[in-house]
Amino acid sequence: MEQAFFLLFAIVAVVSAGWVVIAKNPIHSAVALMACFVQIAAIYVLLRSPFLAVVQVFVYVGAIMVLFVFVFMMLEIRQATLERFLPDRGWLSTLIPLLLGFILLGAIFSSPLISNMTPPVEPPSGSVRELGILMFTQYLLPFEVVSIVLLVALVGAIYLARKDDI
Repeated sequence: MEQAFFLLFAIVAVVSAGWVVIAKNPIHSAVALMACFVQIAAIYVLLRSPFLAVVQVFVYVGAIMVLFVFVFMMLEIRQATLERFLPDRGWLSTLIPLLLGFILLGAIFSSPLISNMTPPVEPPSGSVRELGILMFTQYLLPFEVVSIVLLVALVGAIYLARKDDI
């Protein structure tokens, strides 16, 4: 039963992530991104990590709500709903991301890192203490790299959103 729920949540997450890329309207993309994040939170619940699920919903889905506010502020909504978000390139705009996705999945699953992985002896409990210890010991470098990437994205968004007459 748990595996069926996992497959359901994973399929809906992948479909909604694809819809984020394919949608022509920015509002539809934001709603699809929220749906994807909620599905990921549901997968965290299945993995018996309720803290990560709550953080996923509060931080990421909340961030998408802030994205809605920015979209409403920066775009003229009536015009945005009438115009296409991305130019229509026909079948090419759908084929290229799918092809790149399949190539990436093939590279990931054929890598020696995946084939040599062994399951942990004792499954993690998913507690906040264990998560904190892992995050700040074993995964400190990826954690800091993600924080720098998010900071650069924030600065870039502020730069793009500023008025030119300043």
